[in-house]
Amino acid sequence: MKQIILAKPRGFCAGVERAIAVVEMALRKYGPPIYVRHEIVHNKHVVARLRERGAVFVDELDEIPKDSIVIFSAHGVSSGVEFEAKSNDLKIIDATCPLVKKVHHQVQKYEQSRRTIVLIGHNGHPEIEGTKGRVNAPVYVVENMADVESLALLPDTLISYATQTTLSIDDTTAMINALYGKFKEIQGPELNDICYATQNRQRAVKALAEKCDTIMVVGSKNSSNSNRLRDIGEGCGVASYLINDESDIELTSLGERVGVTAGASAPEKIVEDVVAFLLKAHPGAEIIEMTGIEENVKFRLPNGLE
Repeated sequence: MKQIILAKPRGFCAGVERAIAVVEMALRKYGPPIYVRHEIVHNKHVVARLRERGAVFVDELDEIPKDSIVIFSAHGVSSGVEFEAKSNDLKIIDATCPLVKKVHHQVQKYEQSRRTIVLIGHNGHPEIEGTKGRVNAPVYVVENMADVESLALLPDTLISYATQTTLSIDDTTAMINALYGKFKEIQGPELNDICYATQNRQRAVKALAEKCDTIMVVGSKNSSNSNRLRDIGEGCGVASYLINDESDIELTSLGERVGVTAGASAPEKIVEDVVAFLLKAHPGAEIIEMTGIEENVKFRLPNGLE
């Protein structure tokens, strides 16, 4: 191996940084335990570090004692979950990504306009479940072109669509076009409403694939955006692997140029560990950081934590 090429941008997005900061600041302000419904973000290293500091991750709200503090994850929750938390006398700190919140507001607006709602995303993903639960109207989830084709709705149905934030313009364009072809009256968000971080990281992987023999994507197996980065690398014809950390790396057949990137919920520290591991095996390798988009987005913390 002669070169280690780092994608840019990579790793944490502003929504993830905000969600992690919410848990850390709540622990400092209120002391442990602080309860978090589901993983705050989909990364096992982040979750393990916060657990060591006193965060308690639960699947259901009934696992949390009354009068405790509960943090909602970056993926957002349904109105039902929020109502249950209040009914259980829990103090809520909402770490939902503002871009996910924007999608919630979109579908609520669609419902008020009496339009049929279509969500483009992965059925069962926490973000999709939370978004579906923000309205009382039926919501149709489409994951692929076959799902669009099988939508049993009349062509003149008033359709409005929204997309899961961990999908990019490239991921959704074909399905959006198919929806426009299938229905006469359809509306959706502007392209600039798509999550900037997802789009930027996917474009960076495509650029990386032009220069590399192998691509390592740092991210957890349950991270939708990390899996998609790996898929894009593979789609570009480059052997691509999703790794939790350096312990998942097999040093055989890496080629001369190895690309490294990270999903939006993966810490830069793990990227650094991966690079150090590769350098130890190949001491003479050159480290190259690609040029790319500078991300300067920052989201405000919830009231009371700033």
